[in-house]
Amino acid sequence: MCGIAGILHFGQDRPSPDLINRMIGMIRHRGPDDSGVFADGPIGLGHARLSIIDLKSGHQPMANEDRTIWISFNGEIFNYLELRQELVQKGYKFSTSSDTEVILHLYEDKGEDCVEKLNGQWALAIWDARRRRLFLSRDRLGVRPLFYTLADRSLIFGSEIKSILVHPAVSREIDLVALDQVFTFWCTVPPTTMFKDIWELPPGHSLFASDGQLLVKRYWGLNYPPSDGPPTTANGVRECSEQLLALLVDATRLRLRSDVPVGAYLSGGLDSSLIAALVTRFTDVPLRTFSVIFDDPEFDERRYQREAVNYLNTAHEEIRCSHQDIGRVFPEVIWHTEKPLLRTAPAPLYMLSELVRKNGYKVVLTGEGSDEVLGGYDIFKEAKIRRFWAARPDSTIRPRLLRRLYPYLGNLRAQPDAYLRAFFRVRPEDQSNPFFSHLPRWEMTAMLKRFFSDAVKFQLRDYDACAALEERLPAEYSSWDPFCQAQYLESAYLLPGYILSSQGDRVAMAHAVEGRFPFLDHRVVEFGAALPPGLKMKVLSEKYILKQAAGDLIPPSIKKRPKQPYRAPEAKSFLSAGGHMPALEYVDELLAYERVRKDGIFNPAAVARLVEKARKGHAVGIKDNMAVVAILSTQLLVDQFIHRF
Repeated sequence: MCGIAGILHFGQDRPSPDLINRMIGMIRHRGPDDSGVFADGPIGLGHARLSIIDLKSGHQPMANEDRTIWISFNGEIFNYLELRQELVQKGYKFSTSSDTEVILHLYEDKGEDCVEKLNGQWALAIWDARRRRLFLSRDRLGVRPLFYTLADRSLIFGSEIKSILVHPAVSREIDLVALDQVFTFWCTVPPTTMFKDIWELPPGHSLFASDGQLLVKRYWGLNYPPSDGPPTTANGVRECSEQLLALLVDATRLRLRSDVPVGAYLSGGLDSSLIAALVTRFTDVPLRTFSVIFDDPEFDERRYQREAVNYLNTAHEEIRCSHQDIGRVFPEVIWHTEKPLLRTAPAPLYMLSELVRKNGYKVVLTGEGSDEVLGGYDIFKEAKIRRFWAARPDSTIRPRLLRRLYPYLGNLRAQPDAYLRAFFRVRPEDQSNPFFSHLPRWEMTAMLKRFFSDAVKFQLRDYDACAALEERLPAEYSSWDPFCQAQYLESAYLLPGYILSSQGDRVAMAHAVEGRFPFLDHRVVEFGAALPPGLKMKVLSEKYILKQAAGDLIPPSIKKRPKQPYRAPEAKSFLSAGGHMPALEYVDELLAYERVRKDGIFNPAAVARLVEKARKGHAVGIKDNMAVVAILSTQLLVDQFIHRF
């Protein structure tokens, strides 16, 4: 895994190798093992390398034999050995054993369609000198990031926005529409980023640049069957579970390909435990596992982690995370995520990747993607319960299911039925809303906008984030089962925009650690999308088909345990009640009344009241905790990228 950056000039000027070196220098954390620059005519490509495959001869940027095609590539192509063999049979010759050279020859063979043959995770830039064209591409699910902008008659791109900001012609300004999106959906919606006029290439898309023209084109997208599919028989369940297991075994096998040791995250949940089990049961690779444990028992899962370790007999290492630890590393986390956060969950994962690297590992397998692909999130269960209640809105029994769904949210469980009915939008007419499944979450998140300053509210007065998102929905969306619609919203937006970025690539690559995700093998994703919803959630049993596939590969206690979403301590990590923790200087500075007023994004009086509430230990609800994290992370973003960059 690596970092890439580059410039394509549309005029007579030539990119400066020194500038490209500085762009790459800004993201050397992604690739500390090697770096390189290629500049010729209008193009300049840079590369920071994390050596994982072909440690000796995989230097980039890399060229084909006649040096007419150049590539800078961030990622891994897991089926590169099979593709290499196909290309050798066609007469292509190889001078390295890298997957990068496979992409080069595959591009020579198939052009832009080469990406359809790739099983992997990538962000790549290919300069085709014969056609005078730059080809950028990003993997199907958005595992690896890629950003670009237009400035100084040039296309400027990079793995992270900070590398683009190095260019002297690129301005730095917060995009308030993006801020509104984060304060609704938890993430920005591509191509929008937190910085005005800097764009994100969406997952499953490629970009073509030549003669001063840009074309962005989708090559892959999620699709689901119509909602009136046939029921599944008992034989069908067994067959589907066997097919799923076979796909996961192969996806895991491919993701073990590496010239350096591969470890795994082990959270104590079904997904990471199963991936670890597939390694230990179906390969001869000795497995080293890593996990986070929390001082606060509300968030700690060490009991299940240790059950999995004992059951699978892995060599295990864990890192302890306290409130103080989260407060300490949070500024570094924001520097790497490059966007505001509504949760502190990325901070412990930032610490975990540091532990992995200190133990000599560069690659880890994780269970990300399973909940989106196979129906594991509480939000899917919640939507089913809400529809069930909406069919009889006066029922006093059906609301009990919602109270039982969130045992860790005491305030919510204590609310009367009337409050729950209003909060969860349990009305028959709400069911026709295309975002029915996500309305409660998004509406609660949008309450954070009350902290915006009057100036920001005025500038956003005509923007409706949900209406804008509705215009982006696929034409087939309305024909999908409501369960699949909810899956799409998670998979197409939150997964790449938050889970795989803020909790994934950005905090792992901060310490030069590459995450690999068997559940996000596109064959697994497409198989999961085609399954009937009843196989993904049987009544209220989430990931039903995955549990059938897991069999006795994992401990029964983990297979049967109630799902516990990954969470971390929030407001208490920054604003300690009663002086129980040392004050954090950056928190006091960035949340001070005058600083908030000067930065202009938030209402300083409203922020002051929130801070006082938190210092008294009264910020105990979801909204207050989320507000503290959201406001502080936004202030950090402005401080780091606008004031100090």
